[in-house]
Amino acid sequence: MSYSVGQVAAFAGVTVRTLHHYDKAGLLSPSDRSRAGYRLYGEADLVRLQQILFYRELGFPLDEISAIFEDPQVDHLERLRARQRQLHEEIARLQRLAEVAERAIEVQKTGVSLTPQERFEVFGEVTFDLSYATEAELKWARSKGQRESMARAAAHTKEDWRRLMGEAAAWRAELLEAFDEGEPSDGERVMDLAEEHRLHIARWFTTCPPDMHRRIADDFVTDPRAFALVVPPSQQRPGLAAYTREAVHANAARHAGRAPAFEEDR
Repeated sequence: MSYSVGQVAAFAGVTVRTLHHYDKAGLLSPSDRSRAGYRLYGEADLVRLQQILFYRELGFPLDEISAIFEDPQVDHLERLRARQRQLHEEIARLQRLAEVAERAIEVQKTGVSLTPQERFEVFGEVTFDLSYATEAELKWARSKGQRESMARAAAHTKEDWRRLMGEAAAWRAELLEAFDEGEPSDGERVMDLAEEHRLHIARWFTTCPPDMHRRIADDFVTDPRAFALVVPPSQQRPGLAAYTREAVHANAARHAGRAPAFEEDR
């Protein structure tokens, strides 16, 4: 028995245009034509369409579906298992994003709302890149320290933020002065500044042991968005991010009573 393109579109839940596209792509061509030249689909065509729609529902792109059908050596089960793994990873990622959204909602519910002018007064040039904040939240989502940091940040009042940013600005001025004067990153003065930064995090956000501080500082040289939270771009100097990271590592080593170790040296 044969079916017209309209009939197949109706009971398959797709559009006629989709069937035409599958035909043009060589993915599903009707096995017959009517005397008037219209496409006619047979039972085997419907089985193939069902398989195509199954793979499409699982998120397979059309070119991969075509490759699956064309290569008899393809391990369909392994393809499905691989896709299952991807879907589980995507579900986990979306769950973490949902948690990020939930925490953002909680921050909004605290009632600490700032007008654009107030935000500039408090934060100045220091900007919080939402994409970096989201990635950081996903990266450290299971960290107790991250959860504590988010909770404490949400509880800060406008006056808390003023004090916090004032401390950060004073610390930043000292760091820039030390850098401009050529102070060594592993010297006492600069290591003391690194220690001040660590204690600042602990005072306002979360307990920050030296090893955690090292991981935070590692982001300074790999992600400009992270360092922009510490030093605004207009105040940055070439090499300053690496200098700050080196100071943090040196201070962490001082706490541990050993020489600083960087990831690239291992």
